[in-house]
Amino acid sequence: MLVSGAGILEVARENSFAVPAFNVSDYAMLKGLMEVGQEAEAPLIVAIHPDELTHVGTQFLPAAIAWARSASIPVAIHLDHGSTLDQVLVAIRAGFTSVMLDASLRPFAQNVAATRQAVRVAHAVGVCVEGELGTIGVLDERASSASGIVCTDPDDAERFVAQTGVDSLAVAIGTSHGLYPASMRPRLRIDLLDELADRAGVPLVLHGGSGNPDAEIARAVAHGMSKINISSDIKAAYYRRMREVLADQSLREPGEIQSLALPAMKRTALHKIRLFGAEGRAGLY
Repeated sequence: MLVSGAGILEVARENSFAVPAFNVSDYAMLKGLMEVGQEAEAPLIVAIHPDELTHVGTQFLPAAIAWARSASIPVAIHLDHGSTLDQVLVAIRAGFTSVMLDASLRPFAQNVAATRQAVRVAHAVGVCVEGELGTIGVLDERASSASGIVCTDPDDAERFVAQTGVDSLAVAIGTSHGLYPASMRPRLRIDLLDELADRAGVPLVLHGGSGNPDAEIARAVAHGMSKINISSDIKAAYYRRMREVLADQSLREPGEIQSLALPAMKRTALHKIRLFGAEGRAGLY
């Protein structure tokens, strides 16, 4: 069933688990993730970044919506890291049930103003809004460290939610986008998360969840994280296996190639679903 982002996260918050938000870049990934979500009886968020939306086109949305409506599990369709009101409006018109306005790199007052405007527009048509406060680092396998991490201040979080009316809040507690290099050992600020969960008053979201040690992610869920975004981990598993499959040059049909590569992505997704405590939780909705 197709649901709003706010509805799916409030249940997770009340029952101390996190909903996985998997970034989707093509139809095969969508199909594979919907299958594994239903097999695990887990609520699911299909996340699409503006760059991914440019790749698949808004014409992709009717397929995602059809999958969600026919699914045996609750599914929200979420715009990930929209940076402008125009991107939010495009997503709303296309049928997203949840949008993110990420103005976290702007000064606090500008972040509040931009997010409040997105909330006003989205709430008028029943779409929920995620904001972000603090900044998540960005890295890749070539990097030696994360750059740009500014942890969320609890006082600011409380003021931000009150002034914007957001339905959920992405917070920075030490994660980075991308896959961590072998030399880096990330550390999540669980002490900070405890205070944020107490002060914010809305479901909290963890971005940059790929590559973190399972034990840390499990602790984050236990301490109040209600949604965790996963992009790099599932894509790395999918395309690593696809490269192996393509070594057989006799293969040429996309269905054949993708069917051999998707199980790797699905195994990674299932592991995340279980790690977040989301398996078997669809019955709560």
